Amino acid sequence: MEEWVGGLWHKYITGKASTEYLPAKVYFTEVSKSVAMVFRALGGDSFKRIESASPRDYLVRRSFLQKISGGNQQISLAWQDNESLRLPESLAVFPSIELNRDLYIWLAVLAAHHSGRFTHWAKDNQQLVKQVLTQYPALKLRYERLAQAFVNERIIDTKRPAEEQRMKQAITQAVLSPDSNIEFPAVNYAPQAVYLWLYPSAHVNPQILPEYEDSEQAENDQSKKQSAAKSKSSRKKAERIDSPESRDGMMIFRLESMFSWSEFSKLDRGSDDSDEDEEDNQRIAEDLDKITLSQQQDQKSANIKIDLDLPSASEDDLPMGDGIKLPEWNYKTQQLEPERCLLQPMLPKDSVPQKLPAKLQKIAKSIQAQFEQMQSLRYWLTGQQQGEEIDLNAWLDFTVESKISPTHEKGLYKSFRGNNRDLSCLLLADLSMSTEAYIDNNSRVIDVVKDSLLLFGEALQTIGDNFAMYGFSSVKRSHVRMSMLKNFNEPYSDEVRGRIQAVKPGFYTRMGAAIRQATKVLNEQNSTQKLLLILTDGKPNDIDHYEGRFGIEDTHQAINEAKRLGLKPFCITIDQDAEEYLPYIFGSGFCTLIKRPSQLPLKLPQLYHQLTNA
Repeated sequence: MEEWVGGLWHKYITGKASTEYLPAKVYFTEVSKSVAMVFRALGGDSFKRIESASPRDYLVRRSFLQKISGGNQQISLAWQDNESLRLPESLAVFPSIELNRDLYIWLAVLAAHHSGRFTHWAKDNQQLVKQVLTQYPALKLRYERLAQAFVNERIIDTKRPAEEQRMKQAITQAVLSPDSNIEFPAVNYAPQAVYLWLYPSAHVNPQILPEYEDSEQAENDQSKKQSAAKSKSSRKKAERIDSPESRDGMMIFRLESMFSWSEFSKLDRGSDDSDEDEEDNQRIAEDLDKITLSQQQDQKSANIKIDLDLPSASEDDLPMGDGIKLPEWNYKTQQLEPERCLLQPMLPKDSVPQKLPAKLQKIAKSIQAQFEQMQSLRYWLTGQQQGEEIDLNAWLDFTVESKISPTHEKGLYKSFRGNNRDLSCLLLADLSMSTEAYIDNNSRVIDVVKDSLLLFGEALQTIGDNFAMYGFSSVKRSHVRMSMLKNFNEPYSDEVRGRIQAVKPGFYTRMGAAIRQATKVLNEQNSTQKLLLILTDGKPNDIDHYEGRFGIEDTHQAINEAKRLGLKPFCITIDQDAEEYLPYIFGSGFCTLIKRPSQLPLKLPQLYHQLTNA
């Protein structure tokens, strides 16, 4: 009974406190396609995902009913970062469905012309609105309707402090007249949500205040200056204590008993080898009033630092040389950073010469028969000085040109020649840890990849094309592994088959470095056509900053570098989510999705047939 009454009370009080027009509510899912089309058509980043924004904390004054109901503490706002554009899950700001729909479209237009960074939230939005209305005058009537409706729905509260009243008036004037010159006062509480404007990223500033500084370079410079100043002048108290007696292991504790940085606890603290360690340690030291040191009793030789992601040298593949330093693209600075990655060529460990597995022999014979037909094809070579027949087209061109002006005689014959395929192909296979996954009860992704490589080799050996095969995986930028399965200078033999059957799932997918090295190897071949095939089961990723947009942008840049050299990159993937990122990386028409991974061994030779006979 109490729960039932409580439910009725909650429904009643939240309804009274709500300022939304529920009958006119429009959900993001209803307009997501229209929003995406507008955003990309007006120049928005084609890579960014367009998603709904979860409610976020918003420090704003609440009414008496809102305090009782506990509402209005979190609000869904429009914002974007380097990865995505986030729009409210739903909009019921206006009493009309049409106005709420128009608001979604308007936010998409603003986002298409904004980088996501702010120096002053209100001034930047006012300037952004002015810029958009100047560039697209046809949007002015729609914006004026939205602006007037927004002002009409603003809550009037004369009891608020004078600064907040002036802030509200300044925002109202900025919305109605984007061209006006307005000063925005500093306030302790955020103003009522301005749904017509964009907000800073939720990952950067959870409490959105009107003035927001996001100049990354300026912050870095300032922090360096402050750090230098503090390091010269600051002095710390110190104390010595006994070293920790406990051994490494899992620690179980209650959250309310957690220590702060300034409280010493007897436990071993792990360290990360990231590039930011030195800066983090300096920052933490500056925050401490007292630094506690312990005298370590253990022998130094007993402390072993290992990377659990990598096997020991005795169990690892065989390295070839000291490694190759390669650049990497930094999309934030729009620069190619030299010698950023270290690529290590390797040979599969314990590989021995092997025959083609019995389960593939029947399929291999069928594929070989298809490729033998390509080898037996003959064609006419036109414009020759001598040949079996007259080239009528060349003769007609020569006759017409000679009537107009004196001209030298060109090749007027055509000759029937055998098939001469002047091309080289490099197949680059993703051997990351995700290939350990099972696609059915009997097969893993890595098993399908190995079968595909074997059948691919059998097919190209039949036709006589020049080809090479490599696999790759990575553990951060300092350890990009590239397994050599077959290079261009060796024949396809039982030794190569043994290497393919010996490969195992590796680590992560730093695709950009592998593509750059494959591009270098392929570009050295003296062939007219050069095909770079990439076989993968997921998007570029690694355990450092390469996750997300950084990896995708670096791979996109590596593909563009290959295209500029005259290579033809083409990606084959079994990742069912590849449509979200693959066309951006490789371009339309330069990638394909195999929906049934088990069909990859058959599809790969067929795709090669299509790509080299187009």
